[in-house]
Amino acid sequence: MTELRCRKAETLDGGKEDDQVQDERDETSNKDASESSNIEDTEGTNEEQSKDLGDTPKQAVPEQPEKKCRRRSTFFQRLVRGAFGCVAAVACGMLYAAYLSAYHDRKFWFSARQELEREITFQAGSGMYYYYYKHMLAAPSFQRGFYELTVDNRTVSGQTINAVERLSLYPELLTSFTYKLFDSEDMVEPIYFYIGMVFGLQAVYVTALFVSSWVLSRTWVAGMLAVAWYVINRPDTTRVDDAVPLRENWALPYFSCQVAALTGYLCNNISAATEMLCFSMMSAVTFIFLLVWEHSHYVLFVQALCLFLLDSFDLVPPRKVADMHKLYLSCLLAAYWCQFQNPALLGSPLLSLVFGSMLARYFQQNMKRGPVMARIIKLFLHFYLVFTTSITFNYLIKKVLPVIESDFILKFLEAKFGLNTTTDFVTNFLLCQDGFQRPGQDLFLRLTQASVLPFYFLVLAVCLLSMLESVYKRLRGQPIKDKLKLEDGQIGEHPEVTYHVFHTLLFGGLALLFDGTKYLWTPYVCMFTAFGVCSPKMWMTLFKWLNLKSLDPVVLSLTLSTAVPTIICFSLWREYCPRVMSELADLQEFYDPDTVELINWIKTRAPIAAVFAGSPQLLGTVKLCSGSIVTSLPLYSDIGLLRRTEDPFQVYAMRSPEEIYKILTSQKTNYVIIEEAICNELSLNRGCRIKDLLDISNGHVVYDKGQMYSFSKHGRFCNEIKMNYSPYTNYFTRVFWNRSYHIYKVNSVISFQY
Repeated sequence: MTELRCRKAETLDGGKEDDQVQDERDETSNKDASESSNIEDTEGTNEEQSKDLGDTPKQAVPEQPEKKCRRRSTFFQRLVRGAFGCVAAVACGMLYAAYLSAYHDRKFWFSARQELEREITFQAGSGMYYYYYKHMLAAPSFQRGFYELTVDNRTVSGQTINAVERLSLYPELLTSFTYKLFDSEDMVEPIYFYIGMVFGLQAVYVTALFVSSWVLSRTWVAGMLAVAWYVINRPDTTRVDDAVPLRENWALPYFSCQVAALTGYLCNNISAATEMLCFSMMSAVTFIFLLVWEHSHYVLFVQALCLFLLDSFDLVPPRKVADMHKLYLSCLLAAYWCQFQNPALLGSPLLSLVFGSMLARYFQQNMKRGPVMARIIKLFLHFYLVFTTSITFNYLIKKVLPVIESDFILKFLEAKFGLNTTTDFVTNFLLCQDGFQRPGQDLFLRLTQASVLPFYFLVLAVCLLSMLESVYKRLRGQPIKDKLKLEDGQIGEHPEVTYHVFHTLLFGGLALLFDGTKYLWTPYVCMFTAFGVCSPKMWMTLFKWLNLKSLDPVVLSLTLSTAVPTIICFSLWREYCPRVMSELADLQEFYDPDTVELINWIKTRAPIAAVFAGSPQLLGTVKLCSGSIVTSLPLYSDIGLLRRTEDPFQVYAMRSPEEIYKILTSQKTNYVIIEEAICNELSLNRGCRIKDLLDISNGHVVYDKGQMYSFSKHGRFCNEIKMNYSPYTNYFTRVFWNRSYHIYKVNSVISFQY
C-alpha cells in the first residue's frame, strides 16, 4: 500500500526528483497500522462506489484532504523557489552590467575624457563599427542612412561596398533606431547609449548562464555559482573590457539564450506549453544570432554536430532533433534573405550537415532496431552516409555559388596543422594572430586557481561515463526513460545533460587549438561545473558506482550538493571579492597622446576626400575619429580586405621606393602612415613580426644553420624614408611626425631631386 501511495504522490508532484524523495521519506516515517487500515477502508469504499455506480454516469472521487494539503504545499514551495530564482537571475545580470560599466569607466577614465579620447579607447580595430552608428545618427532619416550604408563608397578606396552585409551592422542599425525612437538626445550621450546596450546584453548573457545551470541542476544556487565563476574568470570569458563594439559581444548573449532555451527544450516531462515557449525562443534568438555575427553559422554547426551525435546514439527523442533541423533551415534561409543573399550562409557547413542528417534519417528509418552488432554496423554506416553526403552537398554548393573563402579556409587549416607550408602573407599573418594560437598554460592555471578546472574534470568524468552507460543500454534495445528517480543514479539518461557533455567536449577541443575560441568554451565550463557540484543527481551517480553501504547515498548526495557549493562560494568570496572591489577602486591610466595628435592633424589639415593607408587597426581608428577614406579595414573574415591589407604593409618590407609608390597609387592613396611600433618591432617570436612575414612573402629570406636572415638589395623602406634623401623624397613628402607615427604624402607629381 505504501508503494501505491508513493506512485500517486509522484503523479501529483509532476515527477520532480527532490519532491519524490521527500514524500517517500515522510510516508516511511509516518507509516503505522492505523494508517494502513484507513487506506484499505478508503480503497474498499472506492471500489464499492464504483461497483454501485454500474451504468450510472462516472463521478469524480473526492481527493483526500492530506493529498490536497501536500499538493498545495508542493505548489507553493515551487512557486517560491521559482520566484526567488528569477529574482536572483535578474539581480545577477543587473549587478554584472553595473560592475562592467563601473570597471570600464575606471579603466579608461571614460567619463572624464573628451569625445575623441573616448572613441580611441575602442581597441582591436573595433572602432569602425561605432563609426557606422554615428553615421546613422547623423543621417537625416533612418531610410536614408540605411541606403547610404548599402552603397557605401566612402569607406574603402576605389570600392563601393554593402557595409551592412560585409560588416554585419544590424546591431548599429537597431541601436541607432532605438536611440532616435525614444528621443534620447537630451537624456544620454550617444556613446553612453551604445556601450550601455552592449553591457545590457552582457547582463542577458550571465542571466542565460544562470538559467541554464538552474534548469540542469534544479537549484538556483548553481546559477549563482556559475555567474560567480564567470565574473572571476572574466579575462578568459569575454573581451568586452577592451573592445566594446566587437561582433562577438553583441552575438554571444543571444547564443547563450539559445543554449538556455535548448536546455529546457531537451528536458523530459515538460509540458507542451513549455516546449513551445522554448522552441519559439530558440527560433527568435537563433535568427538574431545569425544576423549579428559573420561567424555564427560555424558556432551553430558545432551545436548541430552535438545534436547529431545525440540522435545517432538515441539519447534524445528523434522528434526534437527533427524540429531543430527545421529551425536551422528556416533561420538560415531568413538570415540569407536579410543579409542580401549572402552566399556564405548557403555554403556554410551547418546547412550541409543538416541536409546530410535529414537525408540519412530518411534512408535509415530502421537504424535503431535489431541486435547489438547490427546496430553498431548501422551506426557506422549512418556516420559515413551523413558525412559523405554533407561534404558532397557542400562541394556542389560552392561550385555553384561564388564562395571565395572556402579555398582559403582549407589552405589555412592545412598550414595550421602542419600539413603544408606556405609563403602567403595573409595565411601566415592570420596564423600569427593571438586568437589562432594555441592557448598558453596560464589559461589553465587561472581556471585551476579559481577552483573551476578540478571540479570540471570531476563533473565531466561522471557525466561522460554515465552517458556511455546510457549509449550501451540504447544499443541493447532499452528505451529512453521518461521518469527518473534520484535513487536511480543515472544522470546520463537526461538529454539536456548529455547535450552539454558533447557541447563542452567539442568547444573544448576547439579551445585547445585556437585561443580565440576559449570565449565559447570557458563560460560553459563555469556553467556546467556549477550544475554538477550543485546537482544531487551527479553525486548520486557517483555514489551508486562506489556502492556505498555504510552511508545512505541519497542523504549523502543531498548533503554534498549543498555543502560543496557553500564551501566553494565562501572560498571565492573570501579570496576574490577584495580583488573585484580593488579593481573598481583603482583608477587606471589610459592615455595615448600620440594617437590623439595624429587624429587631430588628420581632421584639421588633411583634405576631406583624402585616402589613408596604414595598418588595419590604425585605419579602423582613423575611420572612426575622422571619417576619412581608408585602403583597408580590420576585418579578418573578409579575404578581399585581407588581400588589400598586404599592399600597405609593404612600407615595412625591403623594397624600392618606386615599387612602394606603384602599390600605393594603385589603391589611390594620398597619405601613408608609418608606425614606429611595427617598423622597429622587437619580439621573441621573430617569424611573426610584420616585417618578417613580408620578407618571407617577398622571398627576401635566407636560412643558415636554422636561423632566418633577411636580405635584399634595398633597405627596409620604413627606415630608409626617414633619411630624407633621393629617390625617397621624389615620391613621398613627410607632412607630420611624432614619437609613434610618421605621415607621408604620396606625391601626385614626381619631383626628381638629387
